Amino acid sequence: MFELEKALSKSRNMSPGPDRISYHMLRHLSTSSLSNILRLFNRVWTVGIFPMQWQEAIVVPILKPGKEPKEPSNYRPIALTSCFSKTLERLVSARLVHQLEVNNLIPLHQSGFQKGRSTLDNILQLESEIRKAFVWRNYLVSIFIDIEKAYDQTWRYGILRALFEFGFHGQLPLLIYFLSHRVFKVRIGSTLSDPFVQLEGVPQGSVLSVTFLLSIFPEFF
Repeated sequence: MFELEKALSKSRNMSPGPDRISYHMLRHLSTSSLSNILRLFNRVWTVGIFPMQWQEAIVVPILKPGKEPKEPSNYRPIALTSCFSKTLERLVSARLVHQLEVNNLIPLHQSGFQKGRSTLDNILQLESEIRKAFVWRNYLVSIFIDIEKAYDQTWRYGILRALFEFGFHGQLPLLIYFLSHRVFKVRIGSTLSDPFVQLEGVPQGSVLSVTFLLSIFPEFF
């Protein structure tokens, strides 16, 4: 119960998903109702199958500041998914991150997506190396990589393989199901599109997606 209450307390009051159930509603549930939700989450965790309604998303395109509205690539997709699903994802993500940290599977130089750290740490480290190069009159070579559309194009099998090699065997069926049955609709104003099936990448706006990227980064660096 503590994990569930902690996950709900960390959740921001964002727009609800297709089921229209918000975090505000979940936080005001009674203890007995939260216990029922926890039993449901444990059942999903044990069986390894996500409810189909939790895998549906409504995508709202938001125009990037100062960009031409006629160009589709100038819009940032905001995915609205079930708060039930996002709460369970937060619980699963916390356990995965804990196992990654305990087994020293997160590189020391990885500051993104880390509690108590930020990319500012890497900037300060780079600044320190630049100053050292000036003092010792040495050359310093830096390589910057911009991974475009990381969420949309991440290799799913690569994520699952990395997690398997890290020792996450028992929960792989749940993660496979989570990644393999994603459906979304695009909403512009009050108009909703027909459903699309997401065949590649990881879900936009999911806490688990960040953890997936964190697990696969050591493959590249």
